[in-house]
Amino acid sequence: MKPKTAMVLAAGLGKRMRPITDTIPKPLVKIAGKTLLDWGLDSLEATGVSKAVVNVHYLPEQIIAHVAGRRAPQIVISDEREALLESAGGIVRALPLLGSEPFYIINADTFWIDSGEPSLDRLALAWDAARMDILLMLTDLDSATGHCVGTDFLVAPDGALRRSNGDPAGLIYAGAAIIHPRIFKDAPTGSHSLNVYFDKAIAAGRLFGMAMRGRWITVGTPDAIPAAEAAVAGALAKAV
Repeated sequence: MKPKTAMVLAAGLGKRMRPITDTIPKPLVKIAGKTLLDWGLDSLEATGVSKAVVNVHYLPEQIIAHVAGRRAPQIVISDEREALLESAGGIVRALPLLGSEPFYIINADTFWIDSGEPSLDRLALAWDAARMDILLMLTDLDSATGHCVGTDFLVAPDGALRRSNGDPAGLIYAGAAIIHPRIFKDAPTGSHSLNVYFDKAIAAGRLFGMAMRGRWITVGTPDAIPAAEAAVAGALAKAV
């Protein structure tokens, strides 16, 4: 069954995107006429998510005002303006809003154009709570635009993951996943990274991955915007 709830990680400072992010938060930077945040929220809406918890920290009022006009999914704000909690800390703070069932997580500063069946639908079909605590959406280097570092994971034949240490045969974490909240049992409440839980799941044999089909786009700096917009145009043309 598809998750009906999602966590959208939108609390980053976007320092590398300055000077644009001197006045707007990075999730509200527009690529091809749509904000980075809306690329993600539209994907969640299309897959049937009914509630998205969006965390905010930097220039939070702008994000809160921006999402106020959305009809779907329902937006719930997790306010982190008093302290930046990183990826996992933000999720732990929001757990009371996310419930006890598996939920999607997506980064608000990366997005993708699907080729064929939507990746979030495919992720839900691949999810197996009996075997998995976390299922990551992955992409290969050739399908990524704006990615400047190596790969993240090597994939076993059954989909189980281990760290690739940059091996070019590996795949990149594409900023979307399904995660079971049980992985956060006894989690600290302060600032910490999701990588802690990726490694915890690897050690237990419960971190899995699924390769997306399409074009994955990350936009780190202002000079990366033209390449991102060209990638969107190319991917949409192929999808027609």
